[in-house]
Amino acid sequence: MKIVLMGTTAACVLGFRADLIKTLVGKGNQVFAFALDFDDDTRAKVRALGALPVDYVFSRTGLNPLGDIINTYKLVKLLKVISPDIVFSYFSKPVIFGTLAAVMAGVKRRIGMLEGLGYVFTERPEGVALKGRLLKFIQVFLYRVSFPFLERLIFLNKDDPVDLVEKYKIKVSKVSVLGGIGLNLSNYPYTVPPVEPISFIFVGRLLAEKGVNEFIQAARLVKRKSPSTRFVMLGGLDESNPGGLTSNGVSALISEGLVDHRGHVDDVAGWLASSSVFVLPSYREGVPRSTQEAMAIGRPVITTDVPGCRETVIDGLNGFIVPPWSAEALAEKMMHFINNPTQIEAMGLQGFKIAQKNFDVRLVNERLMSYFQ
Repeated sequence: MKIVLMGTTAACVLGFRADLIKTLVGKGNQVFAFALDFDDDTRAKVRALGALPVDYVFSRTGLNPLGDIINTYKLVKLLKVISPDIVFSYFSKPVIFGTLAAVMAGVKRRIGMLEGLGYVFTERPEGVALKGRLLKFIQVFLYRVSFPFLERLIFLNKDDPVDLVEKYKIKVSKVSVLGGIGLNLSNYPYTVPPVEPISFIFVGRLLAEKGVNEFIQAARLVKRKSPSTRFVMLGGLDESNPGGLTSNGVSALISEGLVDHRGHVDDVAGWLASSSVFVLPSYREGVPRSTQEAMAIGRPVITTDVPGCRETVIDGLNGFIVPPWSAEALAEKMMHFINNPTQIEAMGLQGFKIAQKNFDVRLVNERLMSYFQ
């Protein structure tokens, strides 16, 4: 078959779809990987996977109705030239406008996947602003328009279809829950977690919705009782985001000796291996890849009782689930590991077993490809 994979960035194609592309190509399919920001290097890497890179134009965020209509028309013409058997779109805007373009281009089979419901569906301690409510209204309206044209809509966790499809009574033919998108587990080998000193690691963009503020506040509480404990943050800054940490703020935390921030790193697995416990106090996720990576390496997890995050932890078995927005609850579970260091390896092993069972990308991709049959 000719299969279009329509996402957003080239980094997502290479980081999250490479194994799927190789498997689809290996089964004799012709794969077209759509992205908004290919360059010579990323195009070459996609071709090396066996797929054809295709550039298309869309605003990833924001609302510009005229621009979206024009770009949808351009996408229709592109799809007509390729004439694919299936368009598989992922992320919000590709699912909406890619699906509509596929309909207008005469593509018979259209499958969408939402790897999370995103910013407008994420609850916050301060509540939702008027702008957020407006954006949610518009997004739900666009989902109402596009979802009925999908053969199947795929979610990663059980909460998202309830909070979107059921709550808003949106028509869609079939809904499936995939679970985590999976990992090449050979890239994340198990290691025994170090415990001298105990260290806690956060991996993600340094945004309020990822729980970075709670991580920092919990670190401060724990440092008062256990000064030798280390706190590591990996992830880039987004100072244009109202909820993002600033470079000056992070520099102050480093000068204070509270955290070790290394920004965006290529060797996430190595940093996870050198840490004791993984922490993700996010406000909402699909099924977080960083947590899957930590579990595969054998690290216990402290995360929040919110959609996506609670899919990864069995409380008390491979880590702990805490209420969202609570630095105090987070610090309490951190202190539990500090006071009971033998549980770090024991719980990490349980997480490793769960990862082997649930997050093997080969098994996940076989399940995903079964939807293409």
